[in-house]
Parts: sequence; structure tokens; C-alpha cells
Amino acid sequence: MIKKNHIICIIPARGGSKSIPNKNIINFRGKPLLTHSINYAKKSTLISNIYVSTDDDKISKVGLENDVNIINRPKSISGDTATTESAISHLLENLTDKPDIIVLLQATSPLRPEKNIDSIINKFIENKYDSLLSLSPSHRFFWEINNKEAIPKYDFLNRPRRQDIEESDKKFVENGSLYIFTYESFKKNNNRLGGKIGYVVFDEEFSYEIDNYADLLFLEALAKHIKSKND
Repeated sequence: MIKKNHIICIIPARGGSKSIPNKNIINFRGKPLLTHSINYAKKSTLISNIYVSTDDDKISKVGLENDVNIINRPKSISGDTATTESAISHLLENLTDKPDIIVLLQATSPLRPEKNIDSIINKFIENKYDSLLSLSPSHRFFWEINNKEAIPKYDFLNRPRRQDIEESDKKFVENGSLYIFTYESFKKNNNRLGGKIGYVVFDEEFSYEIDNYADLLFLEALAKHIKSKND
């Protein structure tokens, strides 16, 4: 076990979602959506405090019911155009005791592998990363669009079967589920990513986020599939 640093978890969860009203606390498999990310953070023995940054009383209530700290976010950085970085910055400014390491979880990513979160934090520390993100492999064939022309990013004349794509040729997407970064890196870059960037790979089934009702229905079904597969 690596010596415990001062590590906190931040879960941004603003109100006012237009795609799904009260999205961050909508029911997902019997619990408010936010609760799934809180429970994931609670699996860690290295995280000392969990903070929910929100501008919404209903979200605050869910957070308090789950025994986490609430940071009340101003409306000025809670609208549709507000960045996650502004919420992180506001939260850190309001902490007297600054952390060494921050774990950022997105409430809209309720499905994560059962992998011990502490093993990911330990990987971050052992490799002396400045930041880390979760990635998922994609078996899609990517193209770019340049003016009126479609440009392939693979050799379509030798189109591989998806299951035959070589490891070195796989593409990865930023799934938005988990980020880790040092306080010093965030201060320097004003961004969750920067410096020496590490990664952890989550399987493709954990790469989906809830943005609209179709996503919600899909992830509900996917969660049942994952559970039945693991039982």
C-alpha cells in the first residue's frame, strides 16, 4: 500500500439540465444517478473526502443523504456554458486544506468496472503522473471530413474485421468517467489534464454517458446485461 496522500474526490452535478430534467438525480436502477458515482468513490480507502459541487437544493439533499460534503456552486458558473474546470476551481478555492491529488468523477457515467479505484490511484502515484484519464477502446472505423471530401483514417482497401483489429491499431475514446490530477497540475494548467498524462482502460461497455432519455434506457439495459454476465 502506497503511503496515503491527501486525496479528495470531486463530483460536479449542476441542476438545470434541459435534455433530462433533474438528470443528475434521476432514478437509475433504483437510486439517484449521482449516488452511483458517490458509491464508487466510497470504495476507496485512499480518498479522504468526497465533495459534490452543485447549485441545486435537490442534488444537495441527495449528497447529504449519502454523507458527502456539499459545495454550493454560484449560478454564474452553473449554466449550460459553464465548464467543469470552473466548478473544480471554485471548489478548490473554497477549501482551506488544499489536497495533493483530486479524483474527478462524472455523475453521468454510472457504469464503471468493479476494478478497485485504489489500484488506479496507486498507478497514478507510482508512475508520478500529473494527470490521468479513463479511456475505452473503439472498434469503429474513423473518418475525417475536409470541405466536401471524406478522408479515411484507416486502409479501407484492406478493411479488417472488427475482431481482427491489431492492438497497436486500436483507437481509444475519452469516456469522461474518471480523471485524476494533482493540485499543482490543475493550478498550472487550469485544466484536469496536463503534464505527464497517464491512462486506465475501461472496457467499451463502460464508455457510455447519459445525456438524453435514449442513453438512459440503453444504459439501464446494459447495466442488467453486465450484472447477469457477472453473476
